[in-house]
Amino acid sequence: MAAPSPAGALVTDAPVTDVPVIELIRPMAGFPDHRRFALVELGEDGLLCSLASLDDPGLRFLVVPPAPFFPDYAPEVGDDVVSELGISTAEDVLLLVVLNAGESLATTTANLAAPLLVNHATRRGGQIVLDQPGLEVATPLLGEAGAASPAR
Repeated sequence: MAAPSPAGALVTDAPVTDVPVIELIRPMAGFPDHRRFALVELGEDGLLCSLASLDDPGLRFLVVPPAPFFPDYAPEVGDDVVSELGISTAEDVLLLVVLNAGESLATTTANLAAPLLVNHATRRGGQIVLDQPGLEVATPLLGEAGAASPAR
């Protein structure tokens, strides 16, 4: 994978298991005091993970790598984010999106407007609120029809 320009799109195929515990230097929206999280796989396929607070056992977020569900998703982040997270190449980054679990997968949505970026080497990351047209905070995980399956 070619290295992106610092302000360019960041995409990664890195496995989630590479970054088990992270420090959020840009905290999750609405949770400024929660900065240490464990990333735990919830299934054998490695797609669904829990981002669990190490400071508050009751706080956790469901996250997935976006590529299997949104293959064209390419968030653009600013130079400030790239610098703050110490990102040199796309391979440095684990890209995740936060889910809002519905009653079923058909009603589950993903927040594409504020992805989570994690630097593998430093284990530092953050939720990045994007100013990118067309990215929604509640995008159906399985598409509009709710019948699609993740691309593999």
